[in-house]
Amino acid sequence: MKSLLSGVLGAFAFAALATTAMAETTLTIATVNNGDMIRMQKLTDDFTSANPDIKLNWVTLEENDLRQKVTKDISTKGGQYDILTIGMYETPIWGKKGWLVELSGLDDPADILPAVSGGLSADGKLYAAPFYGESSFVMYRKDLMEKAGLTMPDAPTWDFIIDAANKMTDRANGVNGICLRGKAGWGENMAFIGSMANSFGARWFDENWKPQFDTPEWKDTLTTYLKVMKDAGPDGASGNGFSENLALFQSGKCGMWADATAAGSFVIDPKASSVAANVGFTLAPDKGLGKRANWLWAWALAIPAGSQKVDAAQKFVGWATSKHYAELVASKEGWANVPPGTRISLYNNPEYLKVPFAQMTLNSMNAADPTKPTVKPVPYVGVQFVAIPEFAGIGTKVGELFSAALAGQMSADDALAQAQTYTTDAMTKAGYIK
Repeated sequence: MKSLLSGVLGAFAFAALATTAMAETTLTIATVNNGDMIRMQKLTDDFTSANPDIKLNWVTLEENDLRQKVTKDISTKGGQYDILTIGMYETPIWGKKGWLVELSGLDDPADILPAVSGGLSADGKLYAAPFYGESSFVMYRKDLMEKAGLTMPDAPTWDFIIDAANKMTDRANGVNGICLRGKAGWGENMAFIGSMANSFGARWFDENWKPQFDTPEWKDTLTTYLKVMKDAGPDGASGNGFSENLALFQSGKCGMWADATAAGSFVIDPKASSVAANVGFTLAPDKGLGKRANWLWAWALAIPAGSQKVDAAQKFVGWATSKHYAELVASKEGWANVPPGTRISLYNNPEYLKVPFAQMTLNSMNAADPTKPTVKPVPYVGVQFVAIPEFAGIGTKVGELFSAALAGQMSADDALAQAQTYTTDAMTKAGYIK
């Protein structure tokens, strides 16, 4: 009898231990500190109530810090994170290296926009699920545009944008005509400047992988950027990235802001934006050469191969990128706040298409061509980045040089010369240049 009782108690104890072990499955999620990701964190009760055995530990970082820490962790097999927030640059490279887990069990993967799923795949396998997708466009103050005696075109040129920026500048009243990214980083200032360069006919490399910073097109790009920022940009712009410029625009200190289409919901939110009622949207500008300054990107969720909690991680990624999640956001905060740029069905939804920037976001994403990003032929894929492993280091260094030029620490010519030398050395060492 005693033996039987011991056996029963042992079984109960084992079951209790198993239940406790399940309850202690904790996913550590590394993500970026932007509004869409912060909103997701606030809505995760919907996930944990359906999955009480899974707990979530968030590591929320500024964009440059996120990239640095995630890259270091996955390349050294550190195993610090179970879910990573990465993008179209890292995903195919890391997928091919075997650093990411192929995703399974996603909600209707065929519904993901082809341009996005293609950029998050390697060898036909999806290694990251898009949380939101984006291109870039111009957000502007309709009241200040009218005050300046101007009408924003549906498809503006750089000449119009620069003229409007100068006319809208009213520094005595704290209004800068334009806000553009200046914070150093391959995904910060170089996302904007790289896309701007495409529209000016510049390119990172020629067909033989020779760097092109010594060309007239790059000089025209950088000198134009520096001049408009000096004449019509905010003080301290070399420290401003996406988040800082969003805050400036929301507080009424920018007449125009050229940046990610994902910012649309935040600039028209009356709870966060003092200028919400006066915001207009238009396409990214061109130089008349056949390319606009729009990029293509998606912040996506991926699972590193070193995670010991793949099954739980697959469940969370499936939830966060599902149609259900989009409907959850819509029910809580309205369709304008649904993560954009990911699903075909979202752009077939008549309620979503009432959002002022919805169709323009899709049009801008579709117009970006990663296979032909600039006017002249190139040997690489990518709009605002070059899809080679060496680009992260090169783009970061070039971003630092251009940010220093914006801060007045060097001339445009010096920044371009140093960019040319650094990039040539890096590409020679990597074997691209013989």
